[in-house]
Amino acid sequence: MKKSISCKVIITLLAINLLSGCRRLFDEPSIQSNPNAVTDVDVSTLLAGTLLGVSFLHEDTDVRIASMWAGELNGLSRAHQGFAQYIVSSQSFMWSPLYPVAGQARLIQTKADAVGDKWTKGVGQVLEALVIAKVTDLYGDVPYSQAFDDVAYPTPVFDKQTDVYAALHTTLDNAIQNLSASSGLAFNTQDFIYKGDVAKWRAAANTLKARLYLHTGEYAKAVASASSGINSTAGDALIPHGTSLGVDINQNYDFFRVNRAGDTGFDGAYLPVLLRSRIGSANTKTDETAIYNHYIKVGITATGALDPNTTDGAFTANSPHPILTYYENQLILAEAQARLGVSDKALAALNTVRSALANGYVNGKTISGTGRKYDAYTLDDFGPAGLANLTKLATVQTALLYEIISQRFILFLMQYEAFNDYRRLAKAVPVVQLPIPLYTGSQRPQRFIYPQGEINTNLNVPKPLPDQFTRVAVF
Repeated sequence: MKKSISCKVIITLLAINLLSGCRRLFDEPSIQSNPNAVTDVDVSTLLAGTLLGVSFLHEDTDVRIASMWAGELNGLSRAHQGFAQYIVSSQSFMWSPLYPVAGQARLIQTKADAVGDKWTKGVGQVLEALVIAKVTDLYGDVPYSQAFDDVAYPTPVFDKQTDVYAALHTTLDNAIQNLSASSGLAFNTQDFIYKGDVAKWRAAANTLKARLYLHTGEYAKAVASASSGINSTAGDALIPHGTSLGVDINQNYDFFRVNRAGDTGFDGAYLPVLLRSRIGSANTKTDETAIYNHYIKVGITATGALDPNTTDGAFTANSPHPILTYYENQLILAEAQARLGVSDKALAALNTVRSALANGYVNGKTISGTGRKYDAYTLDDFGPAGLANLTKLATVQTALLYEIISQRFILFLMQYEAFNDYRRLAKAVPVVQLPIPLYTGSQRPQRFIYPQGEINTNLNVPKPLPDQFTRVAVF
């Protein structure tokens, strides 16, 4: 890995060379100051640049590939057509800016320690965990314990994925402790996610812990963490965007509408199939016409094409993009409680999501009131003849899980967590899965391939090299 994970990565390079249209999301002159002495940059400026990097990593090509491999999106042309057919190589992926951004998050903590600033250190720990969680979820075993000292560890070891998860929980526990401190330095002017709201960062850390516990099937722990997690839509961690091309636009808009129009779309994907099955069905408590139209617009790139809605829906230039949300938190609670057999609490959590959806809220935007219906469910709705048990599953538990999983799939569009679900649900007990078809072949993709740059420079890369169909330990 060598210099690619140095804590001395220049913020200016992150902001200008790596972040494309997101590069001036936080238009703060101090980010450009003193570019040749980043070790001397103040911690608040470092925080702004790192937030920018973390934001980019939640809207990048890796997220699009994960969305395609989850069946939410389809690749229709050029490289993305190959990605959708699960054709990738070690040249398809890279760990820059993943590890440089994580290194900056670690440097935030070092600098915060120097001035006794627990709040900013806690945010740095959450940002580090967000990046490393993405790396290990997509790649499996990855460097972490030796990842941020390129002098002592120029070729860091690859930690087992289960060990990385354990370390992430420790990082997040420390973050929660620091974010619970009675005092710290204000960082609101550099924080474009939560405007310096320490309580919101603490809740986000708990939601991220709950996500990781759900991945590993530790459902009681997932419930405990989610119970202290994001408790309203006002607590959503959303990336703000504007309408200036090449400055602050949503990266999905930039890809879908500006630079690669027609390369991807919903034709042949499972998402529109699932949404249509929930429109005009026997389930009279649910109508998802509005969210279908929020996501999908017919005929932008070609007559009849099912395109991402870049006109007046989810993917306009100024659409906020989610990192962690109230919906995810409540659906973690819902699924974990359902798997624990506590159906009434699972249903209550699901109904909180439906209540907010009934008001039209989706990731910082309000969808149309036409075709928007999410009446509260009762447990009877999931019985053998229940209106929400259209697939005629045998038990209330499995029918309720199917509904929760369906809602997660719909709400996780363009979030790599959908790909995590795609793999996780094959082993979660009881096994309840959506009938997502393969785009090609007979094998489901299970992971990203280690980048060629890492293979060339780090002798610790696992051998034999796993391909894209080899499972990672957690999933």
